[in-house]
Amino acid sequence: MRRQRKTEVFGLSFLDCICCGFGATVLIYMILNAGHKDRAQDKLAPLQAETDRLEQQVLEGQANLVELRNTFEAVREDAVTTRGLSTRLIDVVKQSQDELATFERETIAQREHVNKLQADLRSLEEGNKRLSGGAPSKEVPGDKVRSFVGNGDRQYLTGFKVGGKRILFLVDASASMLADTIVNAVRRRLLPDADRMRADKWRRAVRAADWLTTQIPRDASYQIYVFDTDARAIVAGTEGRWLEAKDRKTLDAAVAGLRKTAPQGGTSLEKAFAAAAALRPLPDNIILLTDGLPTQGVAPPQKRTISGKDRVKLFERARQALPGGVPVNTLLFPMEGDPVAAPAFWKLAMITNGSFLTPSRDWP
Repeated sequence: MRRQRKTEVFGLSFLDCICCGFGATVLIYMILNAGHKDRAQDKLAPLQAETDRLEQQVLEGQANLVELRNTFEAVREDAVTTRGLSTRLIDVVKQSQDELATFERETIAQREHVNKLQADLRSLEEGNKRLSGGAPSKEVPGDKVRSFVGNGDRQYLTGFKVGGKRILFLVDASASMLADTIVNAVRRRLLPDADRMRADKWRRAVRAADWLTTQIPRDASYQIYVFDTDARAIVAGTEGRWLEAKDRKTLDAAVAGLRKTAPQGGTSLEKAFAAAAALRPLPDNIILLTDGLPTQGVAPPQKRTISGKDRVKLFERARQALPGGVPVNTLLFPMEGDPVAAPAFWKLAMITNGSFLTPSRDWP
C-alpha cells in the first residue's frame, strides 16, 4: 500500500515569502523614515536659528542689565553727593544772607555817623578858615624834588599831609586793584602782565602815588613798599633802609618801578604793617594806598572764600602789627562788595591821628 505524503503548510516557500514580505516592509519603513527625517530637519532648521537668535538676545540683555545696574548705582551715588552739596550750598546762601543783613544794618548806622562827621568836618574847616584869616603859607616855594602836571586845577588833596622826616608809602598791588568790581578783578587777574599794568584802577593808584611823591620835602627820607601776599621794596635791594628824597634819580626809578608792577594775588595788610615796623628808625608818617580790607594774614587762608567778618578780623590783626605812634593816612580806591572798608580805615585814621580820603575818579 502506497504511503500517503503529509502536506506541510509552512513549507520553505511559505517562509521565503514571509521573509521577503518582512524585508520589503522594513525597507519601505526605512525609506519612509529617511524622507521624514530630512523633512523634519528642514522644518527644524529655522526653529533652531530662531532659538539661537533668542539665546543671543538673552545673553545681550543680561549684559545690558549688568551695565544698567552699575549705571543706576553710579547715578544713585551722584544723587547722594548732589544732595549733600545742595544742603551745603543752602547753608552758605543762608549764611551770606545773614551777613548781608548784618552789613546793611551796620552800613546804615555808619552812613548816618559819617554824615554827622562830615557835617562836623565842614564846620571845623569853616572855623579853621576864619581863624587862619589868609595867613601866609610857611611852605618855601620851589622845595619839591619832583613835579606832577595834572588836568586843570586838580593838583590838590585837602587834608592829606605828605610830611615828616621818614615817610613810608604802602601801595596795594593785589589782584583786586585791577578793577572796581569783584567779577572784573577775577577775570583780569589771569591776563598777561602787560594787560594788568594797563588796568584803569591800577593806573589811577600809580598816578596818585606819583603825585604824592612830588610832595615829599627835599630834606626828608622815604621808602616805597608794594604788598600783595607779601611786602617788598619797589626799588630792589633797599628793603629795611631809607632813601633820600633829594636823590631824584632814585625817586624817579621808584615811580617807574610802580608803573612796571602787575597786580596779582591776595592782600596781606599784616605783612605790610610788619614791614613798616621792621624799618629802623621807625617811620613818622605812613601813606597807605589800597582798595579794601585784607583777604589773608601772614599765612595763606585755608578756605577758597573768605567772609566779610573774617576780613574784619584780619584787619584788626594787621592793625596790631602796626608800630605805635605812627599816623596812617589812607587813600582808598573803593571796591564793590566791601562796605566795611571805609569805616574801618576811617577808624584807623582816627586812632593813629592820620587821615582818610577817597579820591574822585579823575584825580589826580
